[in-house]
Amino acid sequence: MNRILLAFRSFFALLFQGTLPDEVVRALHLSRSAPAPAKAAAPVPAPVARVSDGALQMLAILQRDSRLVDFLMEDITSYADEQIGAAVRELHDQCRDSMARYVTLQPVIDGVEGTFAKAPSSDANLVKFVGNVPAKPPTGGTLRHKGWRAVKIDLPALGAKQDAAVIAPAEIEIE
Repeated sequence: MNRILLAFRSFFALLFQGTLPDEVVRALHLSRSAPAPAKAAAPVPAPVARVSDGALQMLAILQRDSRLVDFLMEDITSYADEQIGAAVRELHDQCRDSMARYVTLQPVIDGVEGTFAKAPSSDANLVKFVGNVPAKPPTGGTLRHKGWRAVKIDLPALGAKQDAAVIAPAEIEIE
């Protein structure tokens, strides 16, 4: 068989049929191997929990219980301060109840704001010195904010098919 013809036949046979014709195999002195055994289907891995899932889940809870995301995403410039204040009072109560239900918080420093407090550590994760701070931070100063630390988080388990990135599903009313 002519080499150019053989090359074209091989190319188009592989392109359209996925296999070489028998006469091409014989002409090239090749032999057909047994087909590779089919691989068993790999098990579908369980969804991997990401660190952000808990944060998104808490945001979804605050949306579900108090419509916090709706409030934050709304342009409130056209509302009077009295209207905003009334809405925020109810929103605050609902958000606080939701947080308390799923997260237990404690102050980092349990002291009275505005009084002297000793820093429990120089760890920047626990204490942030503000103001005129010298190169070597002091052991204490005036407490401006107690800070907060989560000591217990008890979020409900996410469903197997639940997408944590969906804070709130769209709602369509059927009339």
